Amino acid sequence: QLQLVESGGGLVQPGGSLRLSCAASEVTLDYYAITWLRQAPGKEREGVLCIDRNNGITNYADSVKERFTISRDNAKNTVYLQMNSLKPEDTGVYYCAADPFLCGSDIVREYESWGQGTQVTVSA
Repeated sequence: QLQLVESGGGLVQPGGSLRLSCAASEVTLDYYAITWLRQAPGKEREGVLCIDRNNGITNYADSVKERFTISRDNAKNTVYLQMNSLKPEDTGVYYCAADPFLCGSDIVREYESWGQGTQVTVSA
């Protein structure tokens, strides 16, 4: 059974950077598309970036263009979300979700598996 664990969240000042990790054990992520989603306080969850099985990347949030990147390290069985030039509006809980085919959906239950999330707080 695929289990995902997010890490790397925390408190960062505006303009700072964080790298989130989405790691899996026992099941290789090579065969999965991985989507990073986030949920800001009082807002609906939204898809942010997806990397598919062929390492094609799709951005679902205009607000993160040129600031966030997604990548995978197959040797470490981990997908990363590099977040630069962070803004207070990036604050929220960030989740990763995996599915062989699905990318970008805002609904985590549509994915085969998803993690518990990691909190990102951008504040001075």
